[in-house]
Amino acid sequence: MIERLKTPILPFMLTMLLLFCFMFTPAVYSEQDAGPLMPDSEEARRILQDSLSIVEIDEEISRISSRIMELEALQDELQGKIGELELTIRDRRERAGAVLRSYYMGEREQLYYMLLSAKSLAGFFRVLDFYDLIIQNDRDVLTAYNRQYQELASSKAEAARNAAALVEVKDNLVRQRERVLALEKQVDSAVSASSNPEAMKKLIEEFTLYWENVGLYEVKRHFRALANAMENLPDFVQGSKNILKTNGKVYTINIHEDELNAFLRSEDELFNSFAFHFNDGKVIASGESGNLSLLIEGRYTVVDDPQNAIMFQVDKLVFNRIELPDTTRQALQEEFDMNFYPKQLVSFLKATEVSSANQRLMVTMELDL
Repeated sequence: MIERLKTPILPFMLTMLLLFCFMFTPAVYSEQDAGPLMPDSEEARRILQDSLSIVEIDEEISRISSRIMELEALQDELQGKIGELELTIRDRRERAGAVLRSYYMGEREQLYYMLLSAKSLAGFFRVLDFYDLIIQNDRDVLTAYNRQYQELASSKAEAARNAAALVEVKDNLVRQRERVLALEKQVDSAVSASSNPEAMKKLIEEFTLYWENVGLYEVKRHFRALANAMENLPDFVQGSKNILKTNGKVYTINIHEDELNAFLRSEDELFNSFAFHFNDGKVIASGESGNLSLLIEGRYTVVDDPQNAIMFQVDKLVFNRIELPDTTRQALQEEFDMNFYPKQLVSFLKATEVSSANQRLMVTMELDL
C-alpha cells in the first residue's frame, strides 16, 4: 500500500536541485518519464488527481484537528467561567432578593416617614442623604445581579453554540478520514493495475513534491493577487465611464471582461498571462506560464451575512490539468477575500442581483436606508 504522501524532509541543496529540474522539464507527463508537470494520459491524470487529493485532505484533517483542540480549550474555559459565575451569582441573588422583599414588604416606606419627621432642615438633608445612599446601594445590588445574570446566560449560550460547532467539526473529521481511506484504496488499486507501477509511484511522489514546493505557492500567489486587486475595484468602477449607472433608486454595474482584465493587468503583471471570462452564469479565470497552468471556475452570488457582498464562490480549481479537491478550494476562499463590497463603492448601497453572460458581469444595487 502506498504510504500517506507527506512533504519529505530534504537537505536544502537537494530541494533546490529538484525544484530546478521541475521548473525546466518539458510539460509532458508519462509513466516512463518521471519528471512531469502535466499528465498526458487520462489514467495518469486520474491517479495523480486522487493522490493529490489525499495530500490536500490530509492537510484539511490537520486543520480540523487543530480546530477541535481550539474548540475544546474554549469549551473548558467557558465551563470554568460558568461555574465561577454561578457561585458569584448565588450570593448576588440572595442580596437582590432581600432588596426586592424590602420594597415589596414596604420596609423602605419608613424612610419617607423619617423624612417627614425631621425636626430641622439640616436633619431633613441628613435623612435625605441617607435615603439616597440606601437607594443607590439597592440599585447597585440589582444592577450587579442583572449584569452577572446576563453574562451567565450569554456564556451558557456561547457554550451551547461551541458544543454544536465541536460536534459538527468532529463529524467532518470522520468524513474526511473516510474519504482518505477510500482514496488510498483507489490509488493503490490503480497503481497496481498500471503498466508500470514503480514508475507511477515515483511519478506520484515527484508530482506531490512539486505541488507542495511550487504548485501551492503559485496557486496562493494568484489568489493573493486577485484578493489585492478586488480591494481597489470600487475605485476603478467609480473612475470609469459607463460602468456605473443609476436612475436615482437603482444602481447598476455593467463591466465587460476586457475592462476587468485591463484593470487586473494594471494592478499586477501576473495577470498578463491570466484572464477572466464571463459566460452562462460562470466566471472562468485561467492562464499559463511556462510549465504552470491554472484554471479557476466559479460564480458570483449575493450574500448578506455577515455583510452584504458579491461573493466569489470557487466551484472548480485545476492546477496543471489536475483538479484540486473541495477542501483546497474552501481553504483558499477562507484565506483570501475575493469578494466585492458595494458599501465600499457607495456607503448607502446594497447588492440585490448579479449575473454573468455574454462577456459581461452585471450587478444590480439598491438603496440601503
